[in-house]
Amino acid sequence: MAGMDGRRPSIYPTLLYVDAKAAIKQLTEAFGFTELSVYEGEDGSVLHAELVQGNGAVMLGSKGRGGPFDEAMRKAGPSAVYIVVDDVDAHHQRAAEHGAEILMPPTDQDYGSRDYMARDAEGNIWSFGTYAPEIAV
Repeated sequence: MAGMDGRRPSIYPTLLYVDAKAAIKQLTEAFGFTELSVYEGEDGSVLHAELVQGNGAVMLGSKGRGGPFDEAMRKAGPSAVYIVVDDVDAHHQRAAEHGAEILMPPTDQDYGSRDYMARDAEGNIWSFGTYAPEIAV
């Protein structure tokens, strides 16, 4: 099964940003993502970028560059993504220090997770927590 070999995720949340370069900067600096690849167009727009967090990844690009995905996402609202992290409090502190808008501080949940929630500069919601469900294959 694709993605279940321990090396490649099988799901990649994909987001488009008005200012994709600023989004990459915020996601790497505030939320601790690592840049895997960034492909730019001649006009400086981000055609495609991949950022890694743990064993998962998110793809992103610039809005308004044309193509079927850009058109499909034209009227889409903000998205929400959940990311598993080991140390929620340290992750939260880093995000807050880099000016991320914190919507919920680190909170212990009834189901055993510790989570916090933030909004990026273009309105997408990012939740970070310790809950990592086992996926039976």
